[in-house]
Amino acid sequence: MRLLLDTQAIVWWLEDDPRLSARAAEAIARAGTDAVVSAASVWELAIKRAAGKYPGDDLLGPAEAAGFTILTITGAHGKLAGELPLHHRDPFDRVIVAQAIIEDRVLVTSDAVLARYGVPVIW
Repeated sequence: MRLLLDTQAIVWWLEDDPRLSARAAEAIARAGTDAVVSAASVWELAIKRAAGKYPGDDLLGPAEAAGFTILTITGAHGKLAGELPLHHRDPFDRVIVAQAIIEDRVLVTSDAVLARYGVPVIW
């Protein structure tokens, strides 16, 4: 199964945090290299770290070291993110949803609102 992990999912996976659901953890483990992380998540956490709102490590190095590919943000992703209905106002989440739609990936997220975009979700 081709997965796209949202920011919270990749952080909890890397930290072995019990808040990551068993179903999500199993899906990520089974997906192997078919699980990717959005560049939007790297960007989001870098901003939060710089603002003192996220005390954890930089996401890029640990995600790549764990075997995840970083999915770049294309113009098509940005265009679709801007055209999506305003179910969710977080621009990072909107880009991740757009990527999941365009790249035909199942989104691993605990944010139930994101399922309103019609993207398949695992949690």
